Amino acid sequence: MRILGIDPGARVTGYGLIDVERNQTHAVKWGIFRAASTAPLAMRLKVICEGLSEFLVQHTPDVCVIESLFFARNARTALLLGHARGALLLSVARAGIPVAEYSPLEVKQAVAGYGRAEKEQVRRMVIRLLAIRGTPLPCTDAADALAVALCHAHTMGNARVLTK
Repeated sequence: MRILGIDPGARVTGYGLIDVERNQTHAVKWGIFRAASTAPLAMRLKVICEGLSEFLVQHTPDVCVIESLFFARNARTALLLGHARGALLLSVARAGIPVAEYSPLEVKQAVAGYGRAEKEQVRRMVIRLLAIRGTPLPCTDAADALAVALCHAHTMGNARVLTK
């Protein structure tokens, strides 16, 4: 099974593609879709969604997994993230790919064993679990996206599928 994890953002969206074969999990590709921070929101979302749409055509995942909304003290940040998630979900739905969703707490619990793990702990566990060597994983957005994909791989039977 090929799983694409997505860490949504209105300026930077992380992606992480993994393959799960029997009890083996392998990282295939990871990175970010980045839009100019000075561009209007609509243009940023367009750039990110076009990048995702091209990626979906090239790599044909079996399922896309996206991190759900979290509690945010800043309403503006939560609203921007909601816009990004909606646009990304639409891109995935247009590609006809099923979507699953996990909260940040669920992702951290599945990957690091602790729902309040720090970003660096999650990054280190992703590197360890996927045996990433040689190619650096410096970007927390890509590491978070791989963690989302790993969360689904670890809990596929309990996943909440949103679309088919």
